[in-house]
Order: sequence, then structure tokens, then C-alpha cells
Amino acid sequence: MGQDAFMERLSSTGGIFQCKIYLLLLAMDCSGLKVMVPSQTVHGIRGQALYLPVHYGFHTPASDIQIIWLFERPHTMPKYLLGSVNKSVVPDLEYQHKFTMMPPNASLLINPLQFTDEGNYIVKVNIQGNGTLSSSQKIQVTVDDPVAKPVVWTHPSSGAVEYVGNITLVCQVEGGTRLAYQWLKNGKPVCTSSTYSFSPQNNTLHISPVTKEDIGNYSCLVKNPVSEMESNIIMPTIYYGPYGLQVNSDKGLKVGEVFTVDLGEAILFDCSADSYPPNTYSWIRRTDNTTYVIKYGPRLEVASEKVAQKTTDYVCCAYNNITGRRDETRFTVIITSTGLEKLAQKGKSLSPLASITGISLFFIISMCLLFLWKKYQPYKAIKQKLEGRPETEYRRAQTFSGHEDALDDFGIYEFVAFPDASGVPRMPSRSIPASNGVSGQDLHSTIYEVIQHIPAQQQDHPE
Repeated sequence: MGQDAFMERLSSTGGIFQCKIYLLLLAMDCSGLKVMVPSQTVHGIRGQALYLPVHYGFHTPASDIQIIWLFERPHTMPKYLLGSVNKSVVPDLEYQHKFTMMPPNASLLINPLQFTDEGNYIVKVNIQGNGTLSSSQKIQVTVDDPVAKPVVWTHPSSGAVEYVGNITLVCQVEGGTRLAYQWLKNGKPVCTSSTYSFSPQNNTLHISPVTKEDIGNYSCLVKNPVSEMESNIIMPTIYYGPYGLQVNSDKGLKVGEVFTVDLGEAILFDCSADSYPPNTYSWIRRTDNTTYVIKYGPRLEVASEKVAQKTTDYVCCAYNNITGRRDETRFTVIITSTGLEKLAQKGKSLSPLASITGISLFFIISMCLLFLWKKYQPYKAIKQKLEGRPETEYRRAQTFSGHEDALDDFGIYEFVAFPDASGVPRMPSRSIPASNGVSGQDLHSTIYEVIQHIPAQQQDHPE
């Protein structure tokens, strides 16, 4: 890094600490000196430049300012790197091309950074005035390579059977230093449990035994002080099931394990269960204490008109050929005739023209029956005939010769009295000769008298 770039780096980072330094100076005594660094530990990447910012402040007249940088490794004596008095820099000839400082700024630039540069860097500031003031700070520097993208492998790669097999996930990283491993399941950290265990470095996850609940998206997150990378998601293969076997249909009424179907309808049954790999299904019919397989596959169609018995028992069997487990469910199909409800539904589908035609026929038939009832009712017909007959017809009955036809005289008769009209002279009736000791008299009182004397009239006045 050139001198101009270094000055730009100093100016850009120096403003970060100005506020802190100002507050620090307010708290200091007039004769105090304080050296401040942003962090006690700084992480660097091998092959790149590392900048160590340092700020100091004092409130005393100073004739000379001295800055010294030292480097120490664990269990070794500190080494002199470079120093300055005012603006004059005196580097150690061994490190003169590696370390850069531009006084009065006390910050240090290390370029390039190597693993051998890892250690503690000590900065000391001396102020010469009325006296000598000294203050120092220590910065720990670590050097790492960035983390490469990890890859996860599963063993066995073919998968494992639930409650029987085990699965091991291994995280491999090609590059990086000071690696820290973390396992994630569906984006959340995996913790130690009765079935989860980890290797000492945490780069291996062991699941024993596997269950259906262990199915998920696994990934490996690898970190170090300068970077972190996450592997691609991997889903281990776990064989399980069948679970939750059930039968559903597209038609019919289901009550518990009984399906009610109308005669003439075809019903489609669907058998399903949670399983991996998918189950193989078989359908069994139970008739007369005997069972036999009628179809293979998840669906069964039953035509109700082809079923000999009105009540038939069926069994759906699901089998997982990897886990070796099976499950079955039983149900009953009852065939019923079309009910009143279906007839009512069909009646609702009649057209308006058919409804009008039916109502019209009902009224026509009703009128005909009413007409026939009135016409052939004997009592009312005779009464209406008598009440509607004029008086002259009753008077003509006095002059009838007798029983011209005996059938005409058969019927029901009433006594009818005809009062004399005021001012209207009654016509004299003929005198009837005595017959059987009865003298002649006027026939004008009742019909009964007319009927009584008809035989005598027939003998005396044959017409």
C-alpha cells in the first residue's frame, strides 16, 4: 500500500474515533495522556493488508512526541518494529518494508499479512514537555484463511429404515483455518439429544436410530474469525410407513366405516397412507366367510347394480416393501334403493310446461266428477223437477185418464197443496161416478187423491 493510500485510510478511519477521543479528553486531567485502540483483538486475512488504528491525546505543552511499536509472540521477548520522534521514522531494518507508520499518527499498517505476523502488537506513546508522559496499548492480531464452501456427505447414501438403521452426516471443507462447525435442520441449529450426537470437532452428525421426524433439510455452517460459509441443503433418505391408512369415496354417504350407495350408481374408492417409498395397495372382498383379492392399486370402482349382495365387506391393504410393514382398513358398502328424497329431487327437475299440464288435467277431471255427481243424485234431481214444474201441470193431473203406463207412476211423491188465488175462480172439476162406495167429488186438493182415483177413471173413461 502506497503512502497516499495509507493517508486516505488514516483519514477515513480516524473520524470514527474522534467523538470518543473528545469525550476521553474531557475526562482527563490537564496533565494526562491517553492512548486508545478500537479493539483489543483484530482479525486479519492472510495475504491481505491489516490496519491497526490508534489514537492518543494530551493537554500539556509538548516539545517531542515519540511513538514506538513492539511485537511479541507467546513466551518470547518483544521485538522492536519501528519508532518515530516527531515526524521522523526509524524502522527496524529487518521489517522496514513490512510495517508503515506516518507520525504524528500512531496507527500501523501491516502489508502483506502472514501467519508469522500473528501475535501481540504493543504501541507506546511518550510526550516530552515539562516532564515525560507515557501510555501504551496492546492489540492481539490473528491471521486466518477464508472458509471454503463446505460439502455434506451421508452414510449410507442409499438411506436407512425407520427405527432400524442409522445415518451419519459428514461436513468437509477444503480451505480455511480455525474452523467452527454448526449443523442446521430446516434453518435452525441441531442440538444434542437421545438420537443426535456429534464428533469432537462437530463436523460429523450421527442420527441413531432414524425416525420419520428426522426427515428435513440439513446443512453445515462453517465459520472462522474472518468468514463463514454454508453448504448446500441435503435431505437424507429415510424409509417409513405406512401411517394413517384411510379410504375415501367420491360418492355415497359415509358414516364411520360404512358407505351407503344408491342402487344403480357406481362409486370410486381411494385408499391412501403416508409412506416412503409409496405403498403397494390391494383390495379384498369378504363374502360368505371367504376373502379374495379383487384388484391391485390405490383405486377401486364398485358398480352397485353388479353387486350380488346388498351389504358387502371390503378391505384395503397397504404394504411398504422396504420397511416390510403393512396396514389394512375395513369398510362396508350398503346398496339401497332410490329413496323419496331422490324422487323429490327428480320432481323438482320437471319442466314448467309439464307442471301446467298436470294442473290443467286435475281441474278438468274435477269438473267432470262434479257434473256427474250432480246429474245422478236421485233425491235432488226429483226435488228440482217438482219445484220447477208449473201449476198447470198439477192441474192437468186431474184430467188424466189413469195409469197409461205403470212405470211412469213409480217414484217418490209429495203432498202439495195449492191455495186459491184471490179473485181467481177455480175451474169446476168433473164429477167422478161413485166407485166402490165412494161418491163423486172435486179433485183439487192433493196429488194423492188424483193417484187414488186413477183406476176408476180408467174404467169409466178409457182414452
